Amino acid sequence: MRAVDLIRRKRDGGALAAEEIRFLVAGLVSGEVPEYQWSALAMAILWRGMSADETASLVDAMLHSGTVIDLSDIPGPKVDKHSTGGVGDATSLILAPVAAACGVTVPMVSGRGLGHTGGTLDKLESIPGFRVDLDVAAYRRVARACGLVLVGQTAEIAPADRVLYALRDATATVESIPLITASILSKKLAEGIDGLVLDVKTGGGAFMSRLEDARALASSMTRIGRALGTPVEAVITAMDAPLGRSVGNALEVTEAIECLQGRRTGGLLEVSLELAAEMLRVGGVAPDRTAALAACRGAIADGSALERFRRVVAAQGGDARVCDDPGGALPQASQTVPFRAARAGFVAALAAWPVGQASMLLGAGRARADSAIDPAAGIVLHRGVGDEVRAGDRIATLHVNAAHAAAVPDALALLAGATTIADTPPEAGPLVIERL
Repeated sequence: MRAVDLIRRKRDGGALAAEEIRFLVAGLVSGEVPEYQWSALAMAILWRGMSADETASLVDAMLHSGTVIDLSDIPGPKVDKHSTGGVGDATSLILAPVAAACGVTVPMVSGRGLGHTGGTLDKLESIPGFRVDLDVAAYRRVARACGLVLVGQTAEIAPADRVLYALRDATATVESIPLITASILSKKLAEGIDGLVLDVKTGGGAFMSRLEDARALASSMTRIGRALGTPVEAVITAMDAPLGRSVGNALEVTEAIECLQGRRTGGLLEVSLELAAEMLRVGGVAPDRTAALAACRGAIADGSALERFRRVVAAQGGDARVCDDPGGALPQASQTVPFRAARAGFVAALAAWPVGQASMLLGAGRARADSAIDPAAGIVLHRGVGDEVRAGDRIATLHVNAAHAAAVPDALALLAGATTIADTPPEAGPLVIERL
């Protein structure tokens, strides 16, 4: 078996057998199939696609390229959530402790942000002392003790994906649905989960901006996950405007904690509760969506979700005082700059992509994978879509430190371009668009 022959076949539109895909994935990890050949194969897959059987074989090979964690000795269902990424999207920090408080163990392996999208790991690391680099033994220990664990991908979990993900980013092959499916599912199924809920974003601030593309990705992942024996459900949610009122790592942690404290309402909380409820339903701890939502709201109201978050912060080395006074425990920017309404009217649009870009310029995100993150930087939105404003009202506040202060004019220009003010209020669209 030669890699060049398999690349040629895929280039010409042919199919690869399961044993051939296993050979290619094993060679990627061992180095026997060079990265330049896998780069060529990734481009062939991008152009020619893969059948459902091929994609399932790729997921299975990547899943078994490393350790598949066994959490069967931990009582109760183990369910995780994955999001395709958005702006102001701190749902993981809310839904994980909510679901844990309701009886679902949440072993969450998350990623870092790149470009305009935020990463759960970067948000967590803005909490002083919080460690996301746990080994498998510590991962299991925290999951058992807290009912949830929030970590990054380890060297043991799906090592083929670690290599292939970097290659895809460098070779313009990120957009392939079979490769996205394999990347996400190989990591998630290696966690030891019994079920998975997918939050597939669509809209101007999403990776999949077109609904048909989001639907195709959601269908691929649910179909392949189920074929491999894991219940997978998908929810397609809107990402035209930032989901929450904060964009930036420590700022988003603050907003998430305020949601857990019962002090916040709005889109971020509602989508988080919808996803947590789906996790309860997939895990079999609630009979239907209505009962699951009621349980999730109850976990906020009685404080049990906040207590779960407090426990996991302490267990992973973080400063648990953040749960009582996030403003006092989290890093703060040295400067704040207002962004004001140019005219009176109603906020008709607040485009997520430029808001995310503005936050990245201030230091909250990465233009490149090796860019440093400023945990205190970002943007707080005081007005959202549909809100009435007067000329000069503060729509947003930029949080910035001296190292990125020169980017403030460009960030303000991006916010101006993102904001549309009209004479009449817009019609509100749904946050949850479809369920698969």
